[in-house]
Amino acid sequence: MGVARGASWGRALSVGVVGLTTAFTVSACLDLPSLQRPDIPDGLPPGAGAPVPYININAPGRTAELLRDWARPISESTGIPLIALEAYGNAAEIERQQHPECGIAWTTIAGIGAVESKHGTHHGTGIATNGDTSPPIRGVALDGTRGNMRIHDTDGGKMDGDAVHDRAMGPFQFIPETWQRYGVDANGDGRPDPDNLDDAALSAARYLCVSSGGDMTTPQGWEKAVQVYNNSMAYVIDVRDRANAYSINVRY
Repeated sequence: MGVARGASWGRALSVGVVGLTTAFTVSACLDLPSLQRPDIPDGLPPGAGAPVPYININAPGRTAELLRDWARPISESTGIPLIALEAYGNAAEIERQQHPECGIAWTTIAGIGAVESKHGTHHGTGIATNGDTSPPIRGVALDGTRGNMRIHDTDGGKMDGDAVHDRAMGPFQFIPETWQRYGVDANGDGRPDPDNLDDAALSAARYLCVSSGGDMTTPQGWEKAVQVYNNSMAYVIDVRDRANAYSINVRY
């Protein structure tokens, strides 16, 4: 791409499945050990994992492919699909080069991708070589039932297929309003797509960095960002544990 990918951060936080602003209780899970996997670390922020090598983030085409040699052994150890892992590394490296103060690690992006959609494979969804996921992953209608928020349609159903209520979209479960604020192209096709793993991973990284206050390297900033992404302490702990597992190259 001729223009730096995801170079600017929006500052207004929208409200939704991904985009829920909330009062923040400091460090609620800092000292809570993993209840499922006592063999993995439980620190915050989670470990950064294998360092992502430098790549030319403005090279034409899908820059995530430049990380294949880095991603392949990690994919084999962790079970994260190769294309998804490339997307996570690409997102972290773009943020490192453009917003080094944020310090978001690929392991955190992977932890969220795992919880939200099993790395883009929820209910048998497939991942194409360019990062596209198909069939599209869509959440339930956000109509206020079953404990869900009520969010009336914001996109005329053009993105999420529902003209009455919004639905979360893609492997990182963005709602349309939040995607319109933070969605960026990361696979070089010139079109931000919530159903593309490269695009969704970078958009999620940008959103997390903004939600943290600009610094994901502190326990408070990391926890705040993930809780804004999904206002559930159980969710924060799940993402933390998965990210820590990936940081030591083990499956979760």
